[in-house]
Formats: sequence, structure tokens, C-alpha cells
Amino acid sequence: MSELVPAGKGRALGKMSAAEDSRQFVSIFIADQMFGIPVLLVHDVLGPQRITRIPLAPPEVAGSLNLRGRIVTAVDVRTRLGLERRPKEIEGMSVVVEHLGEFYSLMVDTVGEVLTLAGNDFERNPATLDPRWREVSQGIFRLDQELLVVLDVDRLLEFTRVESA
Repeated sequence: MSELVPAGKGRALGKMSAAEDSRQFVSIFIADQMFGIPVLLVHDVLGPQRITRIPLAPPEVAGSLNLRGRIVTAVDVRTRLGLERRPKEIEGMSVVVEHLGEFYSLMVDTVGEVLTLAGNDFERNPATLDPRWREVSQGIFRLDQELLVVLDVDRLLEFTRVESA
């Protein structure tokens, strides 16, 4: 796994609850917006990868890649969030997570650092948050200069709900 350097001290995240002192997230960036994935869900951070297309896959599925002999489904998070395609000048990175016993590579623009945030700073999704984003978000943290949207990886990877909508 690529090295991630913690930005502070604290416990790792399990489930969201107001009683926790701190939570750790791997920060990722997509279209200049910061998102967070609970650090305990991240298995690997990868640079640009060779993706093999999968016929008849949902639009969010970019294809598959080989990770140390294991086939991993690559998910284009930009498409899942209803954003435009990544510009060609941005090579992109991937965060590998596990969902229902399978590994998924979440394709993002860049990966930042591990952030440790105070649990009492966690807020529900604002009403103004895009409905597609609200569907896959656990909530937000308001940072000094940015808003960190916490992704709910399980809901992000529920493609059947998106297809029926």
C-alpha cells in the first residue's frame, strides 16, 4: 500500500456517531472538491492504471484492472457523482476499497493525506448539497477553506439503485 501520513492524532473511524472524539479519513479530490473515505476502508492507493473495458457494464464502471493477480472493478467516481469526464491532463489515481467481499478501485483525480477530524465537527448533509451527492454521502466537515464530503462507500457502490432511477 502506498504510504499515507496522518495529519494528526486520533482513532480510526468505524461508524459515524457523535460520541467519537476523532475520525480519520483519506482525503481525495474530484473536480476540485474534497471528499473523505474512512481510512479503515482503504486497502491501497494506486497511480494511473491500465483499465480493461467491461461490455454492458453500468456507465459508472470504467472497467477492470489487475491488482497483484486479483481482478478489481474500476469505478469512475466522477460519473457516479454526475460530473463531467476527467480532463486528459489529469492522469488520475485510485483508492482501492472492499465492498461485499469484492475489491473496487475508486477512480479519483488525486489523493491527499490522512486527515484526523474532531467527531463533534461532523454535520449532516446540507439541504443545498446536490441530491446525487447526498445519496452517497454520510455528511460533511467544514474545514478552514474547504468542505469535506464524507463518502458512504457502500451506497457509492450500489449501482442497481442508480440504474433504476
